[in-house]
Amino acid sequence: MIRERLGKLRECMKAAGIDCYLVPTSDYHDSEYVSGYFAVRRFLTGFTGSAGTLVVTKDEAALFTDARYFIQAARQLEGTGIILMKMNEPKVPTLKEYLEQVIAEGQTLGFDGRVVRAVDAREYEEILEKKKGKLVWDKDLCEAIWTERPDIVHQPVFVLKECYSGESASSKISRVREKMKEEGADKHILTSLDDIAWLLNLRGNDMKNFPIVLSYVIITMEKVMLFAKGEREETRDGEKCEVWMPELLDYLKENGVELCSYDDFYDYVSGLHGESVLLCRGRVNCRVEKELAGDVTVIDKPNPTELMKAVKNPVEMENLRKAHLKDGVAVARFMYWLKTNIGKIPMTEWSATEYIDKLRQENDNFIETSFDTICAYGANGAINHYSASPQDCLTLAPEGLLVVDSGGHYLEGSTDITRTFALGPVTAKMKEHFTLVLRAMLNMRATKFLYGCRGSNLDVRAREVLWEKGLDYKHGTGHGVGYILNVHEGPNSFRWKPLPGQESAALEEGMVTTDEPGIYIEGSHGIRIENELLCRKGEENEYGQFMYFEDLTFAPIDLDAVEVSLLGETDKKRLNDYHKEVYEKLSPYFEGEELAWLKEATRAV
Repeated sequence: MIRERLGKLRECMKAAGIDCYLVPTSDYHDSEYVSGYFAVRRFLTGFTGSAGTLVVTKDEAALFTDARYFIQAARQLEGTGIILMKMNEPKVPTLKEYLEQVIAEGQTLGFDGRVVRAVDAREYEEILEKKKGKLVWDKDLCEAIWTERPDIVHQPVFVLKECYSGESASSKISRVREKMKEEGADKHILTSLDDIAWLLNLRGNDMKNFPIVLSYVIITMEKVMLFAKGEREETRDGEKCEVWMPELLDYLKENGVELCSYDDFYDYVSGLHGESVLLCRGRVNCRVEKELAGDVTVIDKPNPTELMKAVKNPVEMENLRKAHLKDGVAVARFMYWLKTNIGKIPMTEWSATEYIDKLRQENDNFIETSFDTICAYGANGAINHYSASPQDCLTLAPEGLLVVDSGGHYLEGSTDITRTFALGPVTAKMKEHFTLVLRAMLNMRATKFLYGCRGSNLDVRAREVLWEKGLDYKHGTGHGVGYILNVHEGPNSFRWKPLPGQESAALEEGMVTTDEPGIYIEGSHGIRIENELLCRKGEENEYGQFMYFEDLTFAPIDLDAVEVSLLGETDKKRLNDYHKEVYEKLSPYFEGEELAWLKEATRAV
């Protein structure tokens, strides 16, 4: 099937005069996760991971993806003829280096410019200039191949009230305009969906696990133009969906926002002349830049909203504490169910996924899961972003390790937590690895540092525990988390080796970052333990402003998998102090056997 699809793509390439075609994992808004309509790379490769770029030539096809997906991609690409390019591995070319190799003198590179970032398109053009080749940026060749392609979804929109957002849309817009003045910009083009949702305090359901509204925004000093679908949207079955209720239209008007047609955005951009426009080439797509007239001055700077939304305000911080408390109760109840029923009732990775998702859904103000739950047993735990399904899942047995990475969106904020559970006897090596990961996680959360440090400065606090044993994990130690937005949010992160163009920011009070070291042994087991940390100001003295992390996540860590002899006294104190607080916070929500179990699960070691 995949070979057939690639064959049809090559026929379209030939007809369009394209020698090399590139398909990233993106939508028109540079989103990390995409809705069904935009899952072109998945359709052409069969690879279901959230990150990857496909390159197709007349004779070859290659998929570039990162270490989170090496095992998964190798399995899913088997038999397709597609070469797996393991990014950042020795002797593996970068995407740019590969394009330089496969594009011959005078040849043409093509892609859909709406799903390729402007900054990347510029790099590709540099290659073609050297090769005296040509760039074709306006071809979505998959349209002719994917006959059953899903529709673009536009769902009803709702306002996130100020009791949750902590700041009005008009206040946020004013702050952005101040930044525009500082940069000398007449207009600001904003196409990233999380930035738009945060700015206007709007949320929707146009994408699974990402409560946003498919839209574009252009900000001037007088008004904000929101390019989105109209008041009523016709669905595939012919029914009308109320996208914008009358009170929402009133809300937009009150905040100086003009609702424009989603389909008119590029026409408006192409009509701009003689102005200074603030945009981020790393977030807008290639077509946006291509549509701008030659007399427009581009101010290429990060979106002001990126840092603004990363720094949670006091209302958001207090709401997040509430969200994590009820989320912790759900995770603890799941752990109780798992521990007391394993080996007694039938369980699979999928039924366990359904159970923890159900527990979250029972919480007040629950919206949806913040990503598809990762529930990976045994060797599947070594696949960082493993995904079970009803048709393809392992049966759980009372032995070995189960990794569960899950989270939820609530009106009070978003959560992301990973726990690894011992379902019964585990090997000495598994216990050793679990204890190393635990120590690494505890190290990071206990970090005290001077203001100005970045995540790249602190990543070693977790990783050094594993490095001492000649071990590592091929992902960042932590990522920022949005407020009912993308569960992976910049610019803050813990990552010793920054991704290209994504330098981590100085850690500010109010930033939320995950703390999630792991160990992954292919064919055997995986371990990850993840909490969310809230950056706070500590003491200020002659050395400067000290910072520390406040725990947001409160759920038991499985002591059955800990080798206590490998813990130092400092490790024990950190673990015991954490578990004491877990019990104090969660115990009011438990009684009877569950409460007795919780007390034992959080016992001192």
